[in-house]
Amino acid sequence: MKLIRGGTVVNGDGSTTADVLCGDDGVILKVASGLEIPSGCDVLDAGGLLVMPGGIDPHTHMEMPFMGSTSSDDFYTGTAAGLAGGTTSIIDFVIPEVGGSLVEAWKLWRNKAEKAASDYAFHVAVTHWDERVHEEMGILARDCGVSSFKHFMAYKGALMVDDGVLLNSVSRAMELGALCNIHAENGDAVAWMQADLLAKGMKGPAAHPASRPPSVEGEATQRVIAIAGLIGAPIYIVHVSTEDATAAITRARAAGQRVYGEVLAQHLVIDDSVYQSDNWLSAAQHVMSPPFRPKHHQKALWAGLVSGQLQTTATDHCCFCAPQKMNGKDDFTKIPNGTPGIEDRMSVLWHHGVRAGYLTPEEFVKITSTNTADIFGMTSKGRIVEGADADIVLWDPEATRTVSAATHHQNVDYNVYEGMTLTGLAHTTLMRGDIAWKEGDLRATRGAGRYVSRKSGGSAVDALKRQMAEKNPLSVA
Repeated sequence: MKLIRGGTVVNGDGSTTADVLCGDDGVILKVASGLEIPSGCDVLDAGGLLVMPGGIDPHTHMEMPFMGSTSSDDFYTGTAAGLAGGTTSIIDFVIPEVGGSLVEAWKLWRNKAEKAASDYAFHVAVTHWDERVHEEMGILARDCGVSSFKHFMAYKGALMVDDGVLLNSVSRAMELGALCNIHAENGDAVAWMQADLLAKGMKGPAAHPASRPPSVEGEATQRVIAIAGLIGAPIYIVHVSTEDATAAITRARAAGQRVYGEVLAQHLVIDDSVYQSDNWLSAAQHVMSPPFRPKHHQKALWAGLVSGQLQTTATDHCCFCAPQKMNGKDDFTKIPNGTPGIEDRMSVLWHHGVRAGYLTPEEFVKITSTNTADIFGMTSKGRIVEGADADIVLWDPEATRTVSAATHHQNVDYNVYEGMTLTGLAHTTLMRGDIAWKEGDLRATRGAGRYVSRKSGGSAVDALKRQMAEKNPLSVA
């Protein structure tokens, strides 16, 4: 047992001074003031600290094959780095080969993830459509604990799906009570612009954002919202990076459509000036999709989080080291897309969100943990309450560090926040009651993470079904 004593417990719906007793089974037993210390119990002094639910990153790519490379953080190194920053669970992505089996891909990713140091779940990508996909979506939802499916509207010739696939897949997911995630960029437009830029001799990293302007994200976001609206399905838009996409989501929600939006911490604080560096590698290290945007888009993203139109924050953690980025030295379309971030997300959001006055501590908890748990059916996580998993971060709101690749725990040779001084750090991170990080000492255990099986019909889908039933009691079973 562990007793966390004397801290301020912060949940998404309020804060209070209380002690937290964690059982040997990794579950929170009691949350109350003045708890007695049970015999043989370890006591953690949380005086001056905030006691918050561990972060949940809903968008990571550990050891993922992509663009001729494999991302450099595996499930152990990536989740261990997350624990150092206060993140205790991830939702990663199973990416089947086009034409391949979704179930076999899920099994492959389960095997890779056995080394994880923190808990994990999976979204499974739908990269094509046929009868087997229809059947296997049902198997995954019914038997494998998968309640969300991913779709790429970008990466033409590789992962991109067309509107026909979206209609079939979103409809099937709705039948199953599952939620669809969407990478919303117009892949045809991107492919055309890439070819045009290369033909004009623009081969460096600066051509990357030029090939994916904000309008291609805005158009795709509006289109998939319309498709979901035809079916009456909820939809979740990943890595919203533009004012255009934020406005499309806001309009849809105002009209009563259930649309969720995710923001990457990177997009909130880094702008497209990084692509103008005279250092080719430095610019290439910031190549991700969607790309970093002109600074004015950040205002819309923060406003979306503050107003509740955007609900979650993530990292799209997908690391590639210098030799891998150099694959695109003569052709920007061959630079592997992705940046690191899992270790720094919580501190970046605290420093630039809470300390800057955008967010309250309670809102910070919502966008880093609780909302993700609710939307994706991680029912035992996201709150400091009796019966929840003891995934807890003791947060020091005044501690400061300067970010550097020389000291981070991510398995990658750079950091997009290099040199940024952040206030607000994970003092101690507990995963199911075990200390995985304490005051700079990483104690993450290889293989300690567990697979989180999620039920189809999470809160996002259940709420929509209730809404539809109220309008027409015969419309929803």
